[in-house]
Amino acid sequence: MDTEQQHVEDVASSPEIVTPRALAVMSAAIVGAVFILDTMTPAENVIAVLYVGVVLLSTRFLQKRGIVLTSLGLMGLTVLSYLLSEDDNSPGIAFSSLLLSVAAIGATAFLAVQTQSREMVLREQAGLLDLTHDTIFVRDMNDVIVYWNRGAEELYAWKKAEALGKVSHQLMRTTFPAPLEQITAELLRTGRWEGELVHTKKDGTQAVVASRWSVRRDAGGDPIAILETNNDITERKHAEDALRRSDAYLAEAQKLSLTGSFGWKISSGELFWSEESFRILGYDRTIKPSLEHFILRSDPVDIARVRQQIDRAARDGKDWELEHQLLMPDDTVKCVHVVARAVRDESGAVEFVGAIMDVSATRRAEHELRQAQAELAHVTRVTTLGELTASIAHEVNQPITGVITNAAAALRWLGADPPNLNEVRDILGRIVKDGGRAGDVLHRIRALIKKAPPRMVRLDINEVVLDIIALTRSELQRHNVSLRTELAAGLPLIEGDRIQLQQVILNLILNAVDAMRDVDEGTRELQISTGREDADSVLVTVRDCGPGLDPQSADRLFEAFYTTKPDGLGMGLPICRSIIEAHGGRLWVTGNDPRGAVFQFTLTLERDDIFAAEELKAQEG
Repeated sequence: MDTEQQHVEDVASSPEIVTPRALAVMSAAIVGAVFILDTMTPAENVIAVLYVGVVLLSTRFLQKRGIVLTSLGLMGLTVLSYLLSEDDNSPGIAFSSLLLSVAAIGATAFLAVQTQSREMVLREQAGLLDLTHDTIFVRDMNDVIVYWNRGAEELYAWKKAEALGKVSHQLMRTTFPAPLEQITAELLRTGRWEGELVHTKKDGTQAVVASRWSVRRDAGGDPIAILETNNDITERKHAEDALRRSDAYLAEAQKLSLTGSFGWKISSGELFWSEESFRILGYDRTIKPSLEHFILRSDPVDIARVRQQIDRAARDGKDWELEHQLLMPDDTVKCVHVVARAVRDESGAVEFVGAIMDVSATRRAEHELRQAQAELAHVTRVTTLGELTASIAHEVNQPITGVITNAAAALRWLGADPPNLNEVRDILGRIVKDGGRAGDVLHRIRALIKKAPPRMVRLDINEVVLDIIALTRSELQRHNVSLRTELAAGLPLIEGDRIQLQQVILNLILNAVDAMRDVDEGTRELQISTGREDADSVLVTVRDCGPGLDPQSADRLFEAFYTTKPDGLGMGLPICRSIIEAHGGRLWVTGNDPRGAVFQFTLTLERDDIFAAEELKAQEG
């Protein structure tokens, strides 16, 4: 450490032992004593030189102007003493002594003023070191602390008097990022070192600091001290650690949930992918994310749709959502669901923040579930038709009986002489009609029994209802149930699977017949109606006059395997609800007035009909 730095430390740490008033009194006494001695003693003794001590003392309690005036006053007293004690024997010696004393006083005053100015500058510098919030301390080459600023006191809680003279690394139990010998070697080689240290404070807590070391050398180039400046970064390190943990948790959560995140700046076209996004899309992290990479990874059948969605998002700047398939390099197919939200950056430009979810397993599970539901629905249909054996036999037997009777009549007319061909022709027409009726029954049964995947087509719900009514007419008659229909005319087409919807209506009709089994025959009435629920859907209602709903079991009617029938499986209504919900509708039950139950379900319209209905509604409005 050079002399100036040492002086900064001495000035910053030196206490005021004697007060300025005491120093002034002391100086005045010395001046009086020196004046008397200088006047009374021979000139060759040069007593006036002792005024130099007064000049030096004055620097402790006077400013620059006061020192100069004091020095001039002392010079005047020296001249006065010379005049009062004029020595006739050696005037040359006396005058030389006078000049020597005046020169000494003047030189001392000049040096004192210079020293005081320099000390003021050094005090200001030391004060600036105390103003900074950074900790600054100086240690010698043995790591003994020789300077300790106020910032160090505030951070570590050791006062200057407690820290000075202590070995810094022992006092603060420093934890180094590398061996101290290695750090010291780098410091001496380059003159500086930077790194992070962990210091222990006076209260035992730890502080992480960004530390900067600078080596001080003497005029010969030898190291004499180390200036260490530390900035407390404990909170920042805690925040960085928390951020790293949060990033690690987020990455693990994305990996577990198969959900990646992305950012898209529309203005620059920049894309940012999380690690899971790279994994889902099957790209190496070394590539730069781009829209083209995303589009080209899409299944060829979806590329046009994906590109269209991206162009629309870039143009409109609104939230968007997309589900499509990816064709991976190994020819496997993934299904992904992309959701993006539009946000604005600091400049007001739109950018998207979103998530890309690998829903392949979910879609496979949904497909398998639909297959299982279809299997179960098929089994239920077959079981239901088994319950209709007598009614189906009756429905088939009637037209067959008609065919036989008409065929016998035709034979008789042919055997007449002459044969009555006109009658035969009419009878053959009736035979064809009866055969058609039998064929229709068998066709409906075959359609319900047939195992086929769902086929969504445009349907007239009234035709679906009438097909099932025709199939169950004999069952209703067998149980003395009267049927009343209120089918609204001009209903728009719906979009659905005919067989599945027939199964729902069939199940509801048979449940109603079964519910009215114990009701007096005269009051067994079943009502089936259709109508509009709202602009987007139609409503089908099946109303019976049975005993009604048990409040304790009404909420459980749609639970799987729950049944109120002694020989029931408890799968009919749950399957009906799943079918209706798969069609975008809902199925529910309420009580009938005065008794019985009302089962209702809605079905969404075919898309073109929805648009037409909305347009008509807008025109009417």
